[in-house]
Amino acid sequence: MDDIVKQALLKWPNVPACYGWLGLDARGNWFMRDENAQAQGPFAGGSHPSKGSMLKHDKLIDFIGRNYQSDARGQWFFQNGPQCVYVELEATPLIWRVNEDLSVQDHCGRPASVQRCWVDELGRIYLETSTGFGLVHSLDMGYVADAVEQGLWLPQDVLSADLPMRFNYVPSPLLLQ
Repeated sequence: MDDIVKQALLKWPNVPACYGWLGLDARGNWFMRDENAQAQGPFAGGSHPSKGSMLKHDKLIDFIGRNYQSDARGQWFFQNGPQCVYVELEATPLIWRVNEDLSVQDHCGRPASVQRCWVDELGRIYLETSTGFGLVHSLDMGYVADAVEQGLWLPQDVLSADLPMRFNYVPSPLLLQ
């Protein structure tokens, strides 16, 4: 967490949390969800999902990534100064990028080591790592195949509906309110 964020937390300890305004999609993109986007539907799922506007400002995306974490209930959030901004998840809290050398890093650029590999009923691949659980980016399936062929990763079956409870994350903190 950035020092400036830690200082803001000390200075203003009782700022109310924010729900529904930030989303993370299955490709690791951040979305700002203003009142209009929220009124049109949930971030993910439902009959009319509404993502909002994709963030493109590199410094803002880096700031969010440095201050992105989870609480004890499995809700992921971005600590924006003194305010906790809970994140709506389209898939999982982390989106893994797999490199040619089969090393992995999350959508925030943090490296990790793979502990287990999972495959759901739709063929989506997930990694359980030293830093957390997440979906593998769809563009990296060729590298996943290489790791499986080399016997480095042995995909285990899992049902997508079981993922949040099994790996302790909340897809929509807003729905818990």
